[in-house]
Amino acid sequence: MRYSLSILFFTAFIATVIFSCRKDDAFFETSGKLSFSTDTVMFDTVFTTVGSATRHLKVYNPHNRTIKISSIVLAGGSQSVFKVNIDGRPAHEIKDLELAPKDSLYIFLRATVDPNNKNTPFVVNDSMIFITNDHMQQVKLVAWGQNAHYHTPEYFPAHMSPYSLIDNNTTWTSDRPHLVYGWVVVDSSYTLTIEEGAQIHFHNNSGIWVYSGGTLKVRGSVNAPVVFQGDRLESWYKDMPGQWGRLLFNGNLFSMGIWLSSGSIDNEIDYAIIRNGDTGVKVDTIGASANPTLRISNTIIENMSTAGLHAQGSHVEGENLVITNIGMHALILSIGGNYSFKHSTIANYWSYASRQTPSLVLNNYYIDVNDNLQLRPLTRADFGNSIIYGAVEEEVFFDGHAGADFNFFFDHCLLRTLEDISDGPFFNNSLKNKDPLFEDVSEGLYKLRESSPARKAGSLTIAAQVPFDINGVARTTSPDLGAYQSE
Repeated sequence: MRYSLSILFFTAFIATVIFSCRKDDAFFETSGKLSFSTDTVMFDTVFTTVGSATRHLKVYNPHNRTIKISSIVLAGGSQSVFKVNIDGRPAHEIKDLELAPKDSLYIFLRATVDPNNKNTPFVVNDSMIFITNDHMQQVKLVAWGQNAHYHTPEYFPAHMSPYSLIDNNTTWTSDRPHLVYGWVVVDSSYTLTIEEGAQIHFHNNSGIWVYSGGTLKVRGSVNAPVVFQGDRLESWYKDMPGQWGRLLFNGNLFSMGIWLSSGSIDNEIDYAIIRNGDTGVKVDTIGASANPTLRISNTIIENMSTAGLHAQGSHVEGENLVITNIGMHALILSIGGNYSFKHSTIANYWSYASRQTPSLVLNNYYIDVNDNLQLRPLTRADFGNSIIYGAVEEEVFFDGHAGADFNFFFDHCLLRTLEDISDGPFFNNSLKNKDPLFEDVSEGLYKLRESSPARKAGSLTIAAQVPFDINGVARTTSPDLGAYQSE
């Protein structure tokens, strides 16, 4: 019996040795390589000093046996602009990983690009190096860096959003993008001028506030509009509403966007694109100037989660204005005021959720904090050669109180409405519920098709006051309705 036990122990020992010697051959892949979800991890343009969104790289073992990864290394090491998390561990190098058959691991990457003296975007490169069984493989990392003018808060009041103050006449140039954190406040008696081609990027809950007595001049051009949008440059955010424009006050967030507050004067926005915020432009009550509080022309406001243009008790004149894809109201003219819009296109086909609210709202009163009715006359709300259309059966809401003036007039317009728009004191030669046949609303193309009822339907008298469309096309003969003229 003792002899038999010795034989058994000896046999087990020999089997263990043989098993150990053959483990590499039997259980580990010794000649194969890893597979990757991509050979290059690309980052969209990243503002210098501001981190990118996180990207991921998936690493596969496509074999039927475990593979040994001797090392995974970020080539640039600790000096790289890229930061990595490898299989749950933040590190620029790890060693001796085993990846089971058909298994995978994730590597998460971010990029933070250092500034330099360049105005144009510049490229930065690095790579992830993988060593397996004497094989070396690499995945390239590529990011575009962009220097910017940074506007960061100087004041941090307890009751409202942090802000920086413009207390001299200031011009924002187009040499680099402008990145706004918090709110930029244009103080009384001063003007902020924004040059053609300037790119303005707002961080979350940021915006521009023009204080009483202050002025905003946006001076774009047909070939170089001024663009206002969020600061997330990844393609996923390209058409995402609600990225900026909310102001914190006494614990509540208010939708303000570009806020021309009560008493601001002589504001002008020409050739601008305002997109992807909460409210595009908010215009409060009339200032001391006899001129309009805001003249807005050749401007597109799009992809706003709450409102495109909200004016209350104000004086606004608009030409070649396009307001599209708005979550609630495209154009609100409330608490009375004085308004004129010519050759404008309001086309609201909001696609992110169900919208039941009308695109255009006219109103001449409000209810104050004490639940009292306050009347404000709507002196004028004139629309000429314009289109107000969208996906809702009633796109125009006339919310007038009999106790105050409620004057409006639609001259040669196309409206989607349930109201009677027969010629009379409020309507002249206007079309009702006829599809304007835009080129492609899903792609944001609001020119008119050849068969559109809005083509050649405009008044020559009105067109003579706005002789060129938003793209500079002449419309003095056979004018179309809306901001775009058929060529």
